[in-house]
Amino acid sequence: MVWGVCSWRDMRPLIRLQTTLTGDRYLSILSDHLHSFMPIVHSNGLGRFQQDNATPHASRVATKWLQEHSSDFRHFHWPPKSPEMNIIEDIRDALLHSVENRSPPPSTPMDFWTVLKDEWCELPPRNLQTLVESIPHRVAALLCVRGGPTRY
Repeated sequence: MVWGVCSWRDMRPLIRLQTTLTGDRYLSILSDHLHSFMPIVHSNGLGRFQQDNATPHASRVATKWLQEHSSDFRHFHWPPKSPEMNIIEDIRDALLHSVENRSPPPSTPMDFWTVLKDEWCELPPRNLQTLVESIPHRVAALLCVRGGPTRY
């Protein structure tokens, strides 16, 4: 499993998780990687952090940490099982597509990890910017389909 953080402006290296992600391990990622990233890309404190609702993401320790740091950046509270709103799904698909098109393909787990890190670093910035810019439209479309308010 890997974890990565990106924004319209920048991205950080992928983090390889050697074991199952727990709430405590996720808390460590948030404090070690996310907290240092957000002020760089959003020095005004207006940055927004998006995650899915995986169990470690919704753990008490992670939720408490995000609440404690709410003055540093905002956290979107996404409904469960809403992949159409999370741009990381699109990024994952692009990464896997790039890895699959490698010649020769990676033949070992370590080769796969190396290729994955390389492809992450090669993602065109404009692709990330387009995905980030699509979020308000994704939210509006989802709300229309589900009968909610039409303004973001």
